[in-house]
Amino acid sequence: MRVTQSSTGLDLNLLVALDVLLEESSVSRAAARLHLSEPAMSRTLGRIRKALGDPVLVRAGRSMVPTPHALAVQGEVRAVVERARALFLAGGRVDLTTLTRTFTVLAHDAFAASFGAELFGRVGREAPGVRLRFLSESHVDVPALREGIADLEIGVIDTRSPEVRIEHLHDERMLGVVRTGHPLLRGRLTARRFAAGEHLIVSRRGRMQGPIDAALAERGLTRRVVGSVGSFPASLFVLRETDLIGLIATQAAPQAEALGLVTFEVPLELPPLPFGIAWHPRHDADPAHAWLRACARDLVPGAEAGAGAGGRAGGEGSGAR
Repeated sequence: MRVTQSSTGLDLNLLVALDVLLEESSVSRAAARLHLSEPAMSRTLGRIRKALGDPVLVRAGRSMVPTPHALAVQGEVRAVVERARALFLAGGRVDLTTLTRTFTVLAHDAFAASFGAELFGRVGREAPGVRLRFLSESHVDVPALREGIADLEIGVIDTRSPEVRIEHLHDERMLGVVRTGHPLLRGRLTARRFAAGEHLIVSRRGRMQGPIDAALAERGLTRRVVGSVGSFPASLFVLRETDLIGLIATQAAPQAEALGLVTFEVPLELPPLPFGIAWHPRHDADPAHAWLRACARDLVPGAEAGAGAGGRAGGEGSGAR
């Protein structure tokens, strides 16, 4: 995207260059992205530093890292560039075959493991110049969509930014998962037998309880949680080698089966997990982003577009984040 110089003498193309520099944290990679030589990119960085009165990127060993000021303005810079890009797209159309862009997707590791290959394959066929960057959910809540850290969030959404658009796709549910030959698989599975085992929780915040515990408490039961891990894929490798009992969302059941694990219906009444996508309204008029949203919808079996919201898929449903 090329923007003409403003009447104030500021070259607005510096914003585009700054956006790419902060994303790549590398002059050489930014130069390649913008089809410039490294010396030209270095001169552009010098102009950006002069305009902002800040070093922007500084050397740290063999790499470069953004300054605190650069990090503070990164989201705003990304938002301005995206608005300008949408403004100059004629008639709300985009040529996917020539589109050059990096989309950042915030999603639980289980989603990337389940659908990443299919999504990368579609992007490669339809928009070969597009790159996808998956970010795992953090143990610290940040307004990633508002600040431009992520372009799209996929999962069970619990954003606290009221302006964020949320589209419900379908309701997920949790399944129990254990190793093949686990004692729990022998005989009739009851809530009491389920509670009597030792359990492993998935929680991005390291919490040791979730909705399972509330459902058990309604029956006067408790369980022993021996620990937690940060992602569902990691939990599967632990479960495969132990007698611990875990949980996994239905969409991720193929991952468990691929590792030789067995899934089962949990003998409790558990709340559904509203699975969907979320984005900031600055992307509403962006046809490239609309295409990305369509790709995400098509990935989810039985997805039905509509309004909805819920809790982030941080572990054991929305209660063990």
